[in-house]
Amino acid sequence: MTATRVDADLIRRLPKAVLHDHLDGGLRPATVVELAAEVGHTLPTTDPDELAAWYFEAANSGDLVRYIATFEHTLAVMQTREGLLRTAEEYVLDLAADGVVYGEVRYAPELNTNGELTMAEVVETVQEGLAAGMAKAAAAGTPVRVGTLLCGMRMFDRVREAADLAVAFRDAGVVGFDIAGAEDGFPAADHLAAFEHLRRENVPFTIHAGEAHGLPSIHQAVQVCGAQRLGHGVRITEDIVDGKLGRLAGWVRDRRIALEMCPTSNLQTGAATSIAEHPITALKDLGFRVTLNTDNRLVSGTTMTREMSLLVDEAGWTVEDLRAVTVNALKSAFIPFDERRALIEDVVLPGYAL
Repeated sequence: MTATRVDADLIRRLPKAVLHDHLDGGLRPATVVELAAEVGHTLPTTDPDELAAWYFEAANSGDLVRYIATFEHTLAVMQTREGLLRTAEEYVLDLAADGVVYGEVRYAPELNTNGELTMAEVVETVQEGLAAGMAKAAAAGTPVRVGTLLCGMRMFDRVREAADLAVAFRDAGVVGFDIAGAEDGFPAADHLAAFEHLRRENVPFTIHAGEAHGLPSIHQAVQVCGAQRLGHGVRITEDIVDGKLGRLAGWVRDRRIALEMCPTSNLQTGAATSIAEHPITALKDLGFRVTLNTDNRLVSGTTMTREMSLLVDEAGWTVEDLRAVTVNALKSAFIPFDERRALIEDVVLPGYAL
């Protein structure tokens, strides 16, 4: 293998791992249209191609709050058992088609209870859909392992309830926990009791931090709440001057706390200005455990293949760089060590032996 730039066809075939991807941000446009018709929800357009374009344009506002507001339509079609089964199954099949061999999907079950489902029923249904998708992908010769992260919404009051479900379903496909929603003004430490409960029950968790809010958010996530990974974490660069790491940045790097970085999404929310100048490259070069992710595939109009291709084309990444972030993701995945090692040694490394 040589340190050469690679084309999109090669990237498409490479094994990939994604840790930060939202279920309600990755629906197929045609599925949204069909499910909306079934439940009587009005969309901006009923043409799938036009709807995909609408999502991408609406999300390119540079404003995180408006970005999050685009989820109104996907969530509207994910309130029934049928809608959740279909979207979960298709989620897995879409990952498999993109060359993903390991993925973690996250969602907040409280946002899917506007119909007749309880939060526990939502989790059960999503797990059933994911299992169906994994079975179909394996039968097609493109196996993918998908674990679930349950999210609490930091601006609401059901975070502990979601954490309890993560504990209850940890032997049924749920591999960890996350806290999401508007970061600025809603400190993760407001839900410290939930994180302490997860630690007592040996359930790993990540926290959205360092995107809409800066170093205090990252410090709180890591040092107060005890996050093992950081969702985005892009603003850790505020603690790095001329390549010299401050104490917080040094702690994050030295303790191998993974950064779940999402370049296209960060451009949309204004957390970064370009792919070429996105902090993921500098942080990679400084030895941080950076991982590459899609965040919301429909909203960002992206895939793992696209994210990798952008970094190759605009930031000069090589196949070794792509391999490194893939291995990083698996090293920090919330599944047992033997499963992580098997994926790295038996799937990823052979797949990058070009």
